[in-house]
Amino acid sequence: MTWEAVIGLEIHAQLKTKSKLFCHCSAAFGDKPNTNVCPVCTAMPGVLPVLNKEVVNSAIKLGLATNCEINPINEFSRKNYFYPDSPKAYQISQFDKPICLAGYLDINVNDEDIRIDITRIHMEEDAGKLVHQGSENISGATHSLVDLNRCSVPLVEIVSEPVIRSAAEAKAYMEKMRQIIRYLDIGDGNMEEGSLRCDANVSIRKKGDTELGTKAEVKNLNSFKSVEKAIILEIDRQIEILEDGGKITQETRHYNEATNSTKTLRSKEEAHDYRYFPAPDLVPIVIDKNWIEDLRKDLPELPDNRKKRFMDEYGLNEYDADIMTVEIFTADFFETTVKAGSKAKDVANWIMGEISSYLNNNHVELANTKITPDLLAKMIKLIEANTISGKIAKQVIPVLLKNGKDPDSVVKEKGLAQVSDTGEIKTLIQEVIDENPGPVEEIKSGKMQTIGFMMGQIMKKSKGKANPGLANKMLKELLGIS
Repeated sequence: MTWEAVIGLEIHAQLKTKSKLFCHCSAAFGDKPNTNVCPVCTAMPGVLPVLNKEVVNSAIKLGLATNCEINPINEFSRKNYFYPDSPKAYQISQFDKPICLAGYLDINVNDEDIRIDITRIHMEEDAGKLVHQGSENISGATHSLVDLNRCSVPLVEIVSEPVIRSAAEAKAYMEKMRQIIRYLDIGDGNMEEGSLRCDANVSIRKKGDTELGTKAEVKNLNSFKSVEKAIILEIDRQIEILEDGGKITQETRHYNEATNSTKTLRSKEEAHDYRYFPAPDLVPIVIDKNWIEDLRKDLPELPDNRKKRFMDEYGLNEYDADIMTVEIFTADFFETTVKAGSKAKDVANWIMGEISSYLNNNHVELANTKITPDLLAKMIKLIEANTISGKIAKQVIPVLLKNGKDPDSVVKEKGLAQVSDTGEIKTLIQEVIDENPGPVEEIKSGKMQTIGFMMGQIMKKSKGKANPGLANKMLKELLGIS
């Protein structure tokens, strides 16, 4: 391996505000095309933008959560370019005076802790959307329609330093950034809706070199998988060109997920190509220390801190604590269930096991189900009281998730209560013994692993309702073994 990748990411995150960045139009996703528009966001002559303060608050929170310096005086600039989905023919963004500077985010890849430096975070407005006709993407489309609903929807752009060295690091960094954004509740991070997008700047150089190679920017990375695949593809493409004696062209490339390929879109612009200048209709933003400290106090416990606390306070191992804190809703759900009287490890096991399986199979998030921490805690108590077995509980969980019914009611309605009546269990065991003379002889001759087979037959005959501990004890007694 004589080549080294040098990668920087530009992550665009849509902020979860009710209205747009410079007007009162709704910023909601998925509404009928060209309905969330007004003279301001469609750039009618003579209109003036008015800054949405909540956008500034969100940007400051993200800066604090990613260890940035908050720029006390920052301003908007006009970024000039023409494209059909931008009626202004410029974008209101931030250039030389962004709101956040010089931060970092720590990630872990293959058990190695890696720090990713952040150059800047700045606020900007989104453009509209081209809806291509005749093809799913611009390649092969016969024509395109313009939807201006997204014009002036508020974004933050997070620009990393070119310190990322692999596609796996890039993916982990983007996942961590999404996690932070969702913990702060400033954005939903839904990549499939375009509210979290990424452009990757990729170059390669010989290992040991300090000078950067010529970079290519790869666009249209709308999933974590596509971020990883596109970067690997681009690294391989550049290595092949250089090893064949060619030169890398600085350009913007479009990634096609369906074909796992990229193609040239245009030559890469430099900052001077956009002719930046301060936005004449917006005054500089002055942020004092009190404003910053008030928002700092409002920050939630962030994922890394919460993960460490779950390990220290609840005795979770690192893997379990990591899973429990991936989403803030899951972390809250876990902790509330534990505080309702359940053992932490039991709660984590149910969330990572049957609950996770249900969520994956039904393509839903925990927040969109009917289960509550109180319901899960009640179900765990039924297991502890030997009212139901763990196996029977697996039949209860889907009902709690789907309907939010009380576990006691579900057990009674479905007749799932565990059988602990010694007479009834003794009858079941004797039937299994009579039906399986061969395994019985194996056990009596010392082949104790066959006990597992016999227990399986007992549980099957009882439809999973026999108290397994009691049944195991009585089986051994009836077979005359200790």
